[in-house]
Amino acid sequence: MSEGEPAAAPARAADVEPDWQRLHPATLALAIVKLGPRSLNFLPALAAIGFAGKWAYVVPALLAFLLLSLLVAIAAWLRFRYAVTDDAVVIESGVFARQHRTIPFDRIQDVSIEQGLIARALGIAKVDFETGAGGGKEGDGDLDAIGFDEAQALRGTIRAWRSDAAETQVADPSGAATEGCGDAAEDRLLFAMDPRRLLVAGLFNFSLAALAVVGASMQLFDNLLPFDFNVFNPVDWVDLAEGYGLDNWVLAHRWVAGIGALLSLLVIGFASGIAMMVFANWGFRLVREPRALRRTRGLTTRTDVAMPVKRVQAAILVTGWLRQRFGWHELRLQSLASDGAKEPDHQVVPFGRLAEIDRVLAEVAMPRPGPGQTWQHSHRIIAIGPVIGAVAAATGGTIALILGNAVGWLGLIAAPLLAAGALFATRFHLWTDLGEMVVIRRGWWKPKTTLLPHASVQSVDIKTDFLLRPLGLATLVFGVPGGSALGAHEIPAIPLAAARALRTRILAAGTTA
Repeated sequence: MSEGEPAAAPARAADVEPDWQRLHPATLALAIVKLGPRSLNFLPALAAIGFAGKWAYVVPALLAFLLLSLLVAIAAWLRFRYAVTDDAVVIESGVFARQHRTIPFDRIQDVSIEQGLIARALGIAKVDFETGAGGGKEGDGDLDAIGFDEAQALRGTIRAWRSDAAETQVADPSGAATEGCGDAAEDRLLFAMDPRRLLVAGLFNFSLAALAVVGASMQLFDNLLPFDFNVFNPVDWVDLAEGYGLDNWVLAHRWVAGIGALLSLLVIGFASGIAMMVFANWGFRLVREPRALRRTRGLTTRTDVAMPVKRVQAAILVTGWLRQRFGWHELRLQSLASDGAKEPDHQVVPFGRLAEIDRVLAEVAMPRPGPGQTWQHSHRIIAIGPVIGAVAAATGGTIALILGNAVGWLGLIAAPLLAAGALFATRFHLWTDLGEMVVIRRGWWKPKTTLLPHASVQSVDIKTDFLLRPLGLATLVFGVPGGSALGAHEIPAIPLAAARALRTRILAAGTTA
């Protein structure tokens, strides 16, 4: 090499061919299982062929559709490959149009592992990489089916890389440790649910979601059942009462019919609540890791999700009127890393005591207000909507009675109840400012308490209208990243001066954070 000639640049890591891997072969088995539901989309075409008089082509058309779908799944599997480099996950996919995606480890906020019932039987899992790009699927990546042990190893690799990166950050000139130096703590179990807790939670989770399914099934398969009895039909209960001679007792058969139908609803409601709780939260565990809270749960579909502590924006405690009387509450955390499209919030304590919830809140630095905290009330003008509805009900009932319809009494009876309930509910619209955190309470039938740090608020809107403005009131609406499934965070109908002062304090905290 002559003098002055530039030296050959060393091979870059990006130029080295990565060690490509394919998804688990069981991916094809999952594709075959998915052909069943997908074939339902082809039923209209099959019906059209049959109605055209070409019944002989229905079965061959269905077989051709299934074969083509299977070939597409095989081609997609063959054309999908991924590699794990020293600092990134690389994914290439696409049969006709190729897509190359590189996901650096430092952009990955969460690595979640999910196993359905069939996936657990096959020993595979789905791995999701959440990068937080736009809060949606764009910018995120996933590996649909790899070995479960391999999925855990991949998650451990990314976690170790992030921990090493935090530990090797350069200290500032004063010698103070930089962000991440305290991430060496061991994993700690914060909350777990055993079968007994699941059973109790299911009893409080009374649901009639299965009522429509059971009723429709009994109507649809009535001729196939070995008995001729419908628990939802009062006539069948009357016949049962008459069979035991209770029809000779005045109105006894009617009481039996009503009690039987009520017991059926109770059994279905409690059974549905227990089933939903068991399937969703079987084996529930919440663990504090060095950088995140990790939650694992599920019976048929097992999910393993991590939520970085520093991405938590708000904490929301919800309960019910009856649950609260027995000391049970639920805790959700609103985060920049959403818990999937079906659940924007992270449910970290589905059913627990306040002492258990306080342990979790301590990890995200959002303690609940003490018993001696002073609270501010919203103005009772917030009940104006329901009161107007009550007046409308009373007016409608009066008109109905004038026209000779006795049903109008229902409107007259319901009107004062609606108005009284709305005015009573205003007592439970409370808020307080703890200096670095706003706490909002609302609701008496389903109480909800929101813990909202000032630093999490990106915007504060002051809203007034023709009702609030003459009274010198305003509603504060807080813009918080991540979004919550339980509604927007706001403080309705408070003095305008107090609203402006609170907005100033919150926005000042955001600029200094």
